[in-house]
Amino acid sequence: MANVIKKNFGNPDELREPDKMKVEFLEFPSGKVARLTSQPGWTWSECVGPIAGTETCQAHHLGVVTKGDLTIFGDDGSEERFGPGDAYEILPGHTAEVNGDEEVECFEFSSETAETYAK
Repeated sequence: MANVIKKNFGNPDELREPDKMKVEFLEFPSGKVARLTSQPGWTWSECVGPIAGTETCQAHHLGVVTKGDLTIFGDDGSEERFGPGDAYEILPGHTAEVNGDEEVECFEFSSETAETYAK
């Protein structure tokens, strides 16, 4: 079918593996889709911060959590917990951490973030 492009995360176009995390990307003509899988004990500050070189995450995220339990901490003092089925938009200026002993899986749809996250 010429109007449909099908890809599978079992064969990603790009893979990044920062500490305790795997980020898989599928590239489409109109943008990228990412699957982020974070292991128990993952924190943005320890696992991605050193790669980013910033105190907090400066990426814009748009996605949905499909598995696990994650807390986002905003630079403004806000704090929000996310679980399966929770969709999110997170603006630059935050950190995050996995809660508990289950991995967290998220799918993201922001091409801007996919270009730079954990790179």
